[in-house]
Amino acid sequence: MKKYLFLLLVLVALILSCKKEKDESPILAQVGEEVLTEAAFNSLFSKAELDSLSTETRRKYIEDWVNLTVLAQEADQQKLSETPALRARMEFARKKVKANALIGQRLASIRVSEDELFNYFRIHQGEFEANLKEYSLQRIMINDKTTAELILGRLASGLAFEEAVRNYSLEELKNSGGMMGWVAKAGPDSSFWNAANGLALNTPSLYNQGLNWYVFRIVEERLGTEEANFEDYKTEIRHRIIAEKEEQVYLDLVRELKARTDKIYYY
Repeated sequence: MKKYLFLLLVLVALILSCKKEKDESPILAQVGEEVLTEAAFNSLFSKAELDSLSTETRRKYIEDWVNLTVLAQEADQQKLSETPALRARMEFARKKVKANALIGQRLASIRVSEDELFNYFRIHQGEFEANLKEYSLQRIMINDKTTAELILGRLASGLAFEEAVRNYSLEELKNSGGMMGWVAKAGPDSSFWNAANGLALNTPSLYNQGLNWYVFRIVEERLGTEEANFEDYKTEIRHRIIAEKEEQVYLDLVRELKARTDKIYYY
């Protein structure tokens, strides 16, 4: 099972372990005495994500939960979860979920002003090309966000992009490997250029256009003939500033918490 689904379903299990006595919402699936309720399932998604979930994708998530639960129960039967190594890994996973929730709470307040964007551009102007880049893009078209995010997670876990195109793309472009060719800011696919601008090579990302969702990546880039200005680099600059702020938020949070904890020892 791919890493993305595994982490998602571990989170489901955590929710169930905390709420199984109080949650009286409809049951979607049951394995032995363990249940997946509608409330627990819905809590994993935003309202917009729930609205975009197709019946097939919803069924797939539930089936994955059943499969994982069957495997986990058998592991318990064989007392695998009682081994020190597995207990340590389970505790580490719990701590990671909690830590990510705390960090996410702080990151939600990050804002980047127009003045910050322009000042960054002015100071680092030598790092930006005089001409705009053009990108050779490869894409996978999906009709709902949740499935697109699932594919994105599977790509992060090692699934080859070409294989994902063959298995998931819903457009004829899949017959050409999902290759769009070169896109430029002033070209007919300028919206994809805007979505790609500032991304690293071969790093999959999401883009929404109307009713369709796209998982895409930059396969190659080159300098074009169109001159660039501050407005053209705002997206890239915003990504840079947010990345720097995220790192600072993490460091500040850890420093703040360590200062309030008087019993930290290294042996």
